Amino acid sequence: MELFSDPEFWVSLGTLVFVGILLWQGVPKLVANSLDARAAAIAKELEDAQRLRAEAETLLAEYKRKRDGAEQEASSIVSEAKVEAERYAAEARASIKAQIERRGRQAEEKIAQAEAQAIAEVRGLAADAAIAAAERLIAARLDDNRSADLIKRSLGEIPSKLN
Repeated sequence: MELFSDPEFWVSLGTLVFVGILLWQGVPKLVANSLDARAAAIAKELEDAQRLRAEAETLLAEYKRKRDGAEQEASSIVSEAKVEAERYAAEARASIKAQIERRGRQAEEKIAQAEAQAIAEVRGLAADAAIAAAERLIAARLDDNRSADLIKRSLGEIPSKLN
C-alpha cells in the first residue's frame, strides 16, 4: 500500500473528487450559461454601438448639410449686404451731387441778386449824381427871367398833359 503513502496519489484523488463535485453540481453548465449571457450582453452592446454609430453618422451628415446651408445663407447675406451698401453709396453720391448742384444754383442766384442790387445802387447813385449835376447846371444857367418864362410854359402845358 504504498499507493496511499504517495502524495501524488492524494493530489490526483483530490483533483478527481474536486472535478467530480464540480460536474455533479453542474458548474460547467453555470460557467457556459454565464459565458453565454456575457456573450449576449457583449453582442447587445455591439448592436447598440452600431446603432449609435449609425445615428451619429446620420447626425453628422445632417449637421454638415445644415453647415453648408448656413454657409450658403451667410454668403448670400454678405453678397446682399454688399449690393445694398453699393446701392446706398450710389444714392448718397447722387444725393450729395444734387445737393452740391442745388447749393451752386443758390449761390449763383445770390450772386445774381447781389449784382442786380449793386447795379441798382450804382444806377441810383448815378441818377443822384446826375440830378445834382443837373441842379447845379440849371442853377448856374437859369436867371430870374428864364425861370419865369419856364414856369409860364410849364403852366401852359399842364392842361394838355392831364388829358
